[in-house]
Amino acid sequence: MTCSHKKLNALLLCILFLVSQGIAWAGKAKISDMVVSNTRDDLLFYASVEDAFNDKMIEAVKNGVPATLTFFIEVSQIRGMWFDKEIADLSITHTIRHNSIKEEYAVYRSWEGEDPAIFKSFAEARRHMTKISGMTLSKMDRLEKGAKYQIRIKAELDKLTLPLYLHYVLFFLTFRDVETDWHKISFTY
Repeated sequence: MTCSHKKLNALLLCILFLVSQGIAWAGKAKISDMVVSNTRDDLLFYASVEDAFNDKMIEAVKNGVPATLTFFIEVSQIRGMWFDKEIADLSITHTIRHNSIKEEYAVYRSWEGEDPAIFKSFAEARRHMTKISGMTLSKMDRLEKGAKYQIRIKAELDKLTLPLYLHYVLFFLTFRDVETDWHKISFTY
């Protein structure tokens, strides 16, 4: 093999690598629409996850495989030269299940109680599953007036758990964990 062929092969491998990485990066899940608010008694939080489901995951859910999205949320008082004070450290789950007999999707959100929200379309169910809307993070009496605070959030789509021994089917080995980076929002009370 000549030197020019080796260079061409190396260049083609680099291009293939970059294209494949670009495709992987294009679908990276991320946290968006973070908002902090309050009532007289509670500190409320809103957020959503974009690109949490790829096509194979959607297909699996539509075929009856439940999927769980776990949110890790931390609330801290920022104290400058001293250690930050932890106000809350929460882990909440949202689970989607398809009932093929009734042709409906149930979304269970751990912080809303035991009764699921029921949807006829996957698009509506996915929207509900990937959003946190007005969740109470803390009571307002735990916060100090004039102090600075930070909320950090990360989301992780758990590996799809198949019933019985179906997890040995090779098709499902192509699923990757979906995980966001940590995102934060700061505020002064």
